[in-house]
Amino acid sequence: MLNQKTFHKSLIYLGAFLLILVLLGAAGMQARASQSANLIADGQQIFRFDTFGDEDFWGAQLMLHKAIEGEQLGGIGPGVSPVTALSVGLKVDVKALPDSLKRQIRRRKVDLNDPAVTLALLKLDAVVGVKGFFNENGSLSSIGITCALCHSTVDDSFAPGIGHRLDGWANRDLNVGAIVALSPDLSPFETLLGVDRATVLEVLNSWGPGKFDAELALDGKAFNPEQVTDGVVTGTNVSGATLLPPAFGLAGVNLHTWTGWGSIPYWNAFVAIHAMHGKGNFYDPRLDNAAQFPIAAANNFGHIQTPEDEDLITSKLPALHAYQLSLLVPLPPADSFDPAAAARGDALFEGKANCASCHIPPLYTEPGWNLHTPAEIGIDSFQADRSPDLMYRTSPLKGLWTHTKGGFYHDGRFATLLDVVNHYDTHFGLGLTDAEKSDLVEYLKSLGDAAMP
Repeated sequence: MLNQKTFHKSLIYLGAFLLILVLLGAAGMQARASQSANLIADGQQIFRFDTFGDEDFWGAQLMLHKAIEGEQLGGIGPGVSPVTALSVGLKVDVKALPDSLKRQIRRRKVDLNDPAVTLALLKLDAVVGVKGFFNENGSLSSIGITCALCHSTVDDSFAPGIGHRLDGWANRDLNVGAIVALSPDLSPFETLLGVDRATVLEVLNSWGPGKFDAELALDGKAFNPEQVTDGVVTGTNVSGATLLPPAFGLAGVNLHTWTGWGSIPYWNAFVAIHAMHGKGNFYDPRLDNAAQFPIAAANNFGHIQTPEDEDLITSKLPALHAYQLSLLVPLPPADSFDPAAAARGDALFEGKANCASCHIPPLYTEPGWNLHTPAEIGIDSFQADRSPDLMYRTSPLKGLWTHTKGGFYHDGRFATLLDVVNHYDTHFGLGLTDAEKSDLVEYLKSLGDAAMP
């Protein structure tokens, strides 16, 4: 039987042991939290600045850097000035600008029509989503792009197109086609698509601001011959390019992209390889389907293999994924919607309008397999037919206010949110009044989950 002294000692040892366990647990939690924070920080750097080696395509093959420099700086043509760059939707990160340069810009002491200023901005890593590579003499040796090119913008706090980064926001000002069309050498596209330069330029210039055609190099279908909404032809020979989607608010969302090709890391790998033209590995045997993806099947695009020591993508996918999942949806400005109308719209969303049957709060898409047939949503199948499952994704609705420019749905066929509501009212026979439709629009404008930066 333990005496009192031994009993007290045992309690002390037990307490010390438990304290050690608690401290070890806290240290472990702190270490895991630190690892998570580091992963997200690494992902931010990758998202903003990593080209995955794609400069060997945009520079070495297309020679886009030569068009940016212009002939006066050793390149080709007139060059790309900051004014031109801003006009095609490129953005400038104000935090990357030295105070002296900001003062000069404010005093109009900088010639924003000079391509040399663009090169200076590239040297500062100030052009969002574009990375310059330079020779020792200061001339451009190549140019690369990053994830942020299409999926970041700025808040215009300094000037239009110049401000603080807004990562995850769709850049609906960015005219990708017009930028690529500047390339002196478009032969890689000509060879792949089996067409001449004039045809490539026609396709690129058909995209317009805020759009990109990720499937063109897989199936060669540049135009939708007949756009149909609710059984009515609403356009012919419409560009096959789709609107750039936001990259925020994706935590919990299963399938990514307008037609649900796969998860977020799947699409990161796809884009890094097939859109950005980086160096890495990619596997998707669905692209072997020559009837659906003739170009991809002929070029074995579903089986891209790169030696590990040359793979600049695969090891970065976890951190990139972690960063994207950390990007919350910004709340709309307080004066951008009517709160009382939005509250009434909320009741309609869950009730008479039946929106929540697919756009289930708080994800505002279906948990699980979030796809629907074209017939279910009352539109043509052109874009769905370009995807493996021949369907359209139920897009998450939070943050709609950040990407109203360019319209709604994958191809922007609906100019306003009211047009979208009218479409569903017709398609499902909801019988909504004009006032109810207006309330629904106010509710849709109100959706977000984080304060603006």
